[in-house]
Order: sequence, then structure tokens, then C-alpha cells
Amino acid sequence: MAAEGTAHAPTAGEYIVHHLQHLQNAKQKAVVDFSVVNFDSVFFSVLLGVATCFLLWLVARNVTSGVPGRYQAFIELLVEMVDSQAKGIVHSAESRKFVAPLALTVFVWIFLMNAMDLLPVDLLPSIWHVAGPAMGAPDYLRVVPTADLSVTMGLSVAVLLICLYYNVKIKGAGGWAHELFTAPFGDKFYLYPVNFLMQMIEFVAKTVSHGMRLFGNMYAGELIFMLIALMGGAWAMTGTGIALAIGHIIAGSVWAIFHILIITLQAFVFMMLTLVYVGQAHDAH
Repeated sequence: MAAEGTAHAPTAGEYIVHHLQHLQNAKQKAVVDFSVVNFDSVFFSVLLGVATCFLLWLVARNVTSGVPGRYQAFIELLVEMVDSQAKGIVHSAESRKFVAPLALTVFVWIFLMNAMDLLPVDLLPSIWHVAGPAMGAPDYLRVVPTADLSVTMGLSVAVLLICLYYNVKIKGAGGWAHELFTAPFGDKFYLYPVNFLMQMIEFVAKTVSHGMRLFGNMYAGELIFMLIALMGGAWAMTGTGIALAIGHIIAGSVWAIFHILIITLQAFVFMMLTLVYVGQAHDAH
């Protein structure tokens, strides 16, 4: 798409910068501004969240005994995989009634959000290029919610809140407060400030790394797809350099196949870390 106010074709830099802009309610400032909302990330994450719940509900509603269908068998494999991981990490059977379905939902939801990266780079943005300005909206659209740091950090903060809940539920408010000041270096009054500081650093580090890991991998994957798209775009605009067209097809196919492994692995890692952090909330130091 051409840069705003120009008639010439966009350069490679302009193309990438345009595709990295979110559909927002306001122009983002240099400082952190929590009034700015990325509408595209909210829309696609909520849409895929509803799709996740619907797909899992559909299996639960139509589950049959005996020989299951292929879709039911696939979901049952996922359920057994998540349940076995949850049993090995979260030792409270009562907690697993909530934590195991949560982990399954997290895995499927993040996988679907990651999988948006497999759509052609310009497919949905090209549709919005026509529909957006017609509705008076900015001509920006990003379709991979997990390539948005606000989404991944929102997910990791939600996991943090669940961990805090289980810390209080399992250990009691007094027991957890005692742990904050006595672990990891012992119950000595002069070590209380150090222990508390270490606990806060641990909570912050786990939360930040949890969200940043998913964001970094998906953001990098999105950039690579844009670079591959530029190869095809350069050939389409010039009509020369058949090697660009062949390279575009080969590189796009290879990276898409490899990216299927990445999006699955990232969803699994986020799910496993969720289980680990919730499991740690059950353990006393």
C-alpha cells in the first residue's frame, strides 16, 4: 500500500512499517499510554477465544462412547496430554478441576492466535484497505494477536493473578505473607527485606519472561513472512527477475511448514509455564 499522501509504490521499509501499525483509537505516544487500544488485537483475540470455546464445547456436546470420530479423538488426545502434564505438576486434585481445563483452553487459544500468521500477509489487510477508509477508520490492520506485546503481557498477567489467588487459597493470607518475608533465605528478621525483594523480583521476572517469550517469537515470525512477501511483491511490480518469484514460493512454503512447528511449540510452552507457575503457587518454601 502506498504511504499516506503519496502516489508512488511503497518502499520495502514503508511496506513493513505500514504492516506493523495497529488499528488504534489514537496515535500511540512515545511514553506508555494505557488509553490507547489496539482494536485489531482485541477483535481477533476475542474472536479466536470464542472459536476456541465453541470448538471445545462442540466436542463435549456431541461426545459419544465407543469408537469416537476423528475430531473427537483429536480433542481427547489433547485433553489426555494436558491432563497428564497437569497431574505431574499440580498435585492438588481439587485445583486440577480448574487448572487442567484452563491449560487446555490456553493451549488451543494461543495456537489459533499464532496460526493467524499462516494467512497470506496482505489478505485481510487488503480487505481492510477498502473497508476501513470507507468507514472512516485508519488503513492499518494486524491480524496476529500474539505478535502484540499488550496481548501476550495481558495473558501473562492473568496467569500471575491466578497464581496469587492459589497462593492465598492454599497457604492462607497469613501463610503466604509469612512466606514472602522468610523465603528463600530463612526466617531471620534482618533478612525480611531481602526475602521480600527477591520474591517480588521472581514474580515480575516470571510474568515478563512469560509474555515476552511468546511475543518475541511471533513478532519475529511475522517479520519474516513480510520479508518473504516483499520478494513476491518485487517480482509482481517489476515483471522481471523470475528468481524472485521462485524464491518467494519456495521460501514461503518452507517457512510456513516450519512455522507450524513454531506456533505449536509456543502454545505448548506457554501452557506448560502456566502449569508450572500455578504448581509453584501450591508448594510451600
